[in-house]
Amino acid sequence: KPQLFNTYPTQKKTAASLIISLVFRNQLIKLLRYKPAKSVMGLISDEYVRLLGAWPSPFVLRTRIALNLKRVPYEYLEEEDSLNSESVLNYNPVHKQIPILIHGNKPIRESLNIVMYVDETWLSGPPILPSDPFDRAVARFWDVYIDEHCFTSINGVAVAKDEEERKAAIAKLEMCMALLEETFQECSKGRGFFGGDNIGFIDIGFGSMLGPLKVLEKFTGVKFIHPETTPGLFHWADRFYSHEAVKPVMPDIEKLVEFARLKFNTSIFK
Repeated sequence: KPQLFNTYPTQKKTAASLIISLVFRNQLIKLLRYKPAKSVMGLISDEYVRLLGAWPSPFVLRTRIALNLKRVPYEYLEEEDSLNSESVLNYNPVHKQIPILIHGNKPIRESLNIVMYVDETWLSGPPILPSDPFDRAVARFWDVYIDEHCFTSINGVAVAKDEEERKAAIAKLEMCMALLEETFQECSKGRGFFGGDNIGFIDIGFGSMLGPLKVLEKFTGVKFIHPETTPGLFHWADRFYSHEAVKPVMPDIEKLVEFARLKFNTSIFK
């Protein structure tokens, strides 16, 4: 039988040549099984960063803002059909969802988890989470609240089956905004962001929802962030949009409007 690396089949092998062949064979198997994250001029980097995402997703936006804030170079890979993407299924077999951050060959899943990972892994740029344990716990609490109450209310307005259901969802969303206005006043301590002088964990969590909020405002006529009812959030939103880590990756509102029309088959978007 032919042997791997046996260039001359008829040549009599010594014990030394057999050992060398086995060593080369084992090394080849390791190379074939290894899936490099990135090869640049033949060099494989374990620090190479990729992000699997989709441009309309507020959860993907969070991770991009965090990476920009920390000045982390990364490759963004748009997944147009994430539900059937081989890469998504490979790197997130449990939830099969984006975003997925791939650091070297290590996948990190779930947007808030990714933001925390980015903050803890890269020391460049300003900190995203506070250093004080209590303040960190408060920031995590509010980001979970934003996902469980604010985002679900945004989605509730979008998918409401009738006017009564829509009004109820709008009322819940207005309550979320009122509570976040109070939270902003408390956490910012008179400064520009929830995180103080720079955007932090709550800013990223809530700021990623500004696009969907503006889409709803356009279709419902309701101003969820208003200079009279939520003055702190109103001015905060302008600062957030213009931040250097946010501006390049914030989705265009008109594109989001068209996306909403296609995605949600409800009367609000007709």
